[in-house]
Amino acid sequence: MGWSLEREDATVTEWERSDGYATVRVRERGDGRFVVRLDVMEQAVDDRAYDRVVLDERDAAAERAAAWRGEYDLD
Repeated sequence: MGWSLEREDATVTEWERSDGYATVRVRERGDGRFVVRLDVMEQAVDDRAYDRVVLDERDAAAERAAAWRGEYDLD
């Protein structure tokens, strides 16, 4: 299953997995750092997961988000 971009604006970029049971979000904080969040819901066919990291650079946040989307892709 793939991921689709569900929201992209000046503050938040969020992808949703095609089954609707997982999201990955990058959000810029007020201090200029970036929060990357993974949320795989209990209803998902894979194990429930939640993780959150704070990174200093947008590029690092985008790389972490891409890694999680690859790791939690169902294809």
